[in-house]
Amino acid sequence: MDNKLKMQSVNNVDENVKKIRELFPNCVTEGKDEEGKSIQIVDFDMLKQELSNYVVEGREERYQFNWPDKRNAILAANAPINKTLRPIRGESVQFENTKNLYIEGDNLEVLKLLQETYLGKIKMIYIDPPYNTGNDFLYEDDFKMTTEDFINANGQLDEDGNRLYQNTQRNGRYHTDWLNMIYPRIKLAADLLRDDGFIFISIDDNEVANLRKICDEIFGETNFVSQIMWKRKKERSNDSKNISIQGEYILIYGKSPLAILNFESLSSEYIKKSYKPATKDFPNGEWRPVPITVSKGLSGGGYEYKIVTPGGKVHNRLWAYPQKSYEKLLKEGRIYFGKDGNGVPQRVMYAADSKGQSTTNYWDDVATNKEGKKEVLELFDDAVFDTVKPTKLIEKIIDITIDNNESEFILDFFSGSATTADAVIRYNARNKTNHRFILVQLPEKVDGKKKGSSFDTICDIGKERIKRAITRLDGKYDSLNFDRGFRVLKIDGTNMKEVYYNPNQYEQTLFNDVLDNIKSDRTSEDLLFQVMLELGVLLSSKIEEEIVEGKKVFNVAAGYLMACFDKDVSEKTIEAVAKKKPYYFVMRDFSLANDNVATNFNQIFQMYSPDTIRKVL
Repeated sequence: MDNKLKMQSVNNVDENVKKIRELFPNCVTEGKDEEGKSIQIVDFDMLKQELSNYVVEGREERYQFNWPDKRNAILAANAPINKTLRPIRGESVQFENTKNLYIEGDNLEVLKLLQETYLGKIKMIYIDPPYNTGNDFLYEDDFKMTTEDFINANGQLDEDGNRLYQNTQRNGRYHTDWLNMIYPRIKLAADLLRDDGFIFISIDDNEVANLRKICDEIFGETNFVSQIMWKRKKERSNDSKNISIQGEYILIYGKSPLAILNFESLSSEYIKKSYKPATKDFPNGEWRPVPITVSKGLSGGGYEYKIVTPGGKVHNRLWAYPQKSYEKLLKEGRIYFGKDGNGVPQRVMYAADSKGQSTTNYWDDVATNKEGKKEVLELFDDAVFDTVKPTKLIEKIIDITIDNNESEFILDFFSGSATTADAVIRYNARNKTNHRFILVQLPEKVDGKKKGSSFDTICDIGKERIKRAITRLDGKYDSLNFDRGFRVLKIDGTNMKEVYYNPNQYEQTLFNDVLDNIKSDRTSEDLLFQVMLELGVLLSSKIEEEIVEGKKVFNVAAGYLMACFDKDVSEKTIEAVAKKKPYYFVMRDFSLANDNVATNFNQIFQMYSPDTIRKVL
């Protein structure tokens, strides 16, 4: 067998050291870890010198954004975890055919697990994180307190035992704790974006200044696109000191200069205001005249010739088009000579031919939060969620970001009530597209029971909302072939026993108890999804089960990955799999029927499919 799978998320530190070594080999040297093993380490003094035109000495003051524990936040983003995502068929809809994902778990851990599979594949990320209003519950990533101490300190646990705490302004680390929460998550999310991808982040006055500094650092100032002001409510109220708050912000950053927003379609209001209705002479819808003369004072360009109007008047000017181009427009009926037929000729532009307009940094014509809440009320007949963004806001973001000729990934890792999924479903139905959503949400407790609702967690609300959003379309878009399902995945501890990661800590006499390195409560499908994460196979890939010589074999993505986790696998099964020539084949370490099968394993593959990459658990 060739290689053993690691079965844990990527160690970003190792990857980062590798990148630095490729660029600056003199900045990577050897050192010792805590156990005395030789490792590669970065000589930061040398690296700083390589990146500066001046001698860098000591702790000289220089421009930077810093806060307590920032280094720990970076460490939190880079440290590997021994966790996995387990498929939950019973809570999914159309598990076999859907490309959409709903993932339950701490988004920091989920983002780490997605690194290998979705690195550079996400076109658009939208998040609506806690605004740090003093009432938010934040994720606690690196506690040194015991669970009991934490609960005594007024924290709460989510369904999986993750620790949440309320970040009030009385907390001496009010901004620090929020920064330490958001920094590693955005840092990991940035790696998932395509080079032409965007991230949109909703935020208000409390942390917009700090969030922008963080994003400048992670994405680079040159990739800042805009700070949109969105009018979230129409009413003025006296619930704020001095100023009635009607708006909040949406920060936009591109992954690189390749990220270019789409034009917006012309609004009906703009067309009504700026275009003329169709006429007998210009019958192809709303139109407007556009000057074709070159402005006085401009040098260079322009073509001088005489134009005679239908009324006989001669205009001799500097025109924007060559004479042949003008005559072509005239022949096509796209020249307007004014009401009396003697005006200076202008080109006719139809609204239907317009490429649209750039969006602005002031969005006062999109739906408000009140409309978002109304959408939830219509779906549930109950206010199951208090603060909800309207789907039209997310649809607008999709519209200016996504290429409708492709099937793009849209990620929301603070998904709340699943507005983003609802918006993607609506958008796909209306535009005959097939964009895919990936939603991540911590299963936080809600006040549903207090209100007589059956929902215990935010995830329960989110999953039910997606189901109802899909059902709502029944009978309206039945002829369209768009995705009406989603796979549910939940984060959990790794499928592997501890002996898998630290075999040296086990004595020979204990191996009989740990011969099987898979936890007893894990299914073969659990193993398959952890393998997919490690090998970078999309979690939404088509999965087929085949019985090959009496053994269950998974066939993922039309033969890209084949896996068999049954015991007592015979040569006939190995031969049948090898003849299918998969790109990867994975099986358990101790699952071959006997020593002869193990001896012949590589020979069989060498004969039928030598290029197949073989891995074991």
